[in-house]
Amino acid sequence: MAWFLGLGIAGVVLLALSLLFDGILEGLFGGADALDGLLDGWLSLPVIAGFISMFGFSGAIVLGTTGLGGAVATAVGVPAGLGTGWLAYRLSRVLLDDRSGAAPREDDLIGAAGSVVTAIPADGYGEVLIHRAGQPVKLAAKSPAPVPRGTEVWVAQALSQTAVSVLPVER
Repeated sequence: MAWFLGLGIAGVVLLALSLLFDGILEGLFGGADALDGLLDGWLSLPVIAGFISMFGFSGAIVLGTTGLGGAVATAVGVPAGLGTGWLAYRLSRVLLDDRSGAAPREDDLIGAAGSVVTAIPADGYGEVLIHRAGQPVKLAAKSPAPVPRGTEVWVAQALSQTAVSVLPVER
């Protein structure tokens, strides 16, 4: 039973280390092309840790409650470990494939409202403050006509990721 408990504890420790030092082992094998991608997916540390810990704890439970022996404990522990490893794999795929935090593109700026924080001279650059995803963003701004500080504006065109063309809001 001590072996199974030791495996269970080792799996939990391995899981904690894989969460704390994420990417370090992958970095150690960075120069070996034969191992490229080996620690992704099914052979990732969370999957291996889940398998080892559930295998060990399931085996310890079988030995402690039934006393049927190591072969039966192993026969119960392996499927339990495989199931836990599969769940860890599926959970990691869901988390890694989440694309909800995508950065805004230049086209996302068109139509955004903001205010001038540095006056914009005719055919020159000033600065505007807009809000994207709840965060204030200061951008260089250009306008065909002079726009004084404090004027509310709309983004008419994205010139780059850090510069826009604006038009004053008509009231």
